[in-house]
Amino acid sequence: MRNKIIIALLLFLFITISAQNNGLEINGWTNVSTFKCSIPNFKNSNSVISINGNKIPNISLLIEDFDCRNKMMTTDFRKVLKSEKYPHLDIKFLEFTKTNSNKFEAVVEVKMMTVARKYNIDFSYYNNRLVGNKRVKFSDFKIIPPKKMGGIIYVKDELDLVFSLDTKE
Repeated sequence: MRNKIIIALLLFLFITISAQNNGLEINGWTNVSTFKCSIPNFKNSNSVISINGNKIPNISLLIEDFDCRNKMMTTDFRKVLKSEKYPHLDIKFLEFTKTNSNKFEAVVEVKMMTVARKYNIDFSYYNNRLVGNKRVKFSDFKIIPPKKMGGIIYVKDELDLVFSLDTKE
């Protein structure tokens, strides 16, 4: 229950902070704190998504564009994702279905480095935006979560992907 409240609060804050822009945020945890890495204003070929149809354009993001609001954390994030060798994080919406007036279900393929994984993600429609989130793991993508100071500080395996997409009806 506590996790659901925290996720709902994060979604609300994310919607409020990034109004009128597409966004993807990656939220994670260490054993001592939390972190958020985002591309606050990513754009794709159709920056405003039509929800009359059932197709959403693919999204390709540069890892170098992510900002974790802390220089060391940003550098570590890019290093863990091997941004020099694998510069993109790719997101493909394979299926997108309206389930009721403001709810949608999607099958989304997320590709980091050489691994692509499919996830079912529920989206809500709110103030001309589609908002959804999915908990994934570093290990889903064969990434070992980083450790610092000989393992005293470590990043937990779980990450939340939070989507916020401008829409038009």
